[in-house]
Amino acid sequence: MAYRHAWDLVDSMNRQAKRPFVELATGGRGGGGARVTAAGQRAIRIFRQFHKDLQAFLKREEKKLRL
Repeated sequence: MAYRHAWDLVDSMNRQAKRPFVELATGGRGGGGARVTAAGQRAIRIFRQFHKDLQAFLKREEKKLRL
C-alpha cells in the first residue's frame, strides 16, 4: 500500500470517529511522528475480536455445508 493512501485512510478514520484514532505530531527538532490514541487502541481491540468471531462463525457454517 502506498504511504499516501495509508495516510488518507487514517485521515478518513479520524474524521469519521467521535475521537481521533491517530494523533500526529509535526516535525521539528525531535522529529515528528504519530501515535495511536486510546480510542484507536479500543477500535483495534474491537476489530480483532470481530475478526476472530467472524472466522469462528465461518468455520461453523462451512462444517454445515459439507456433504
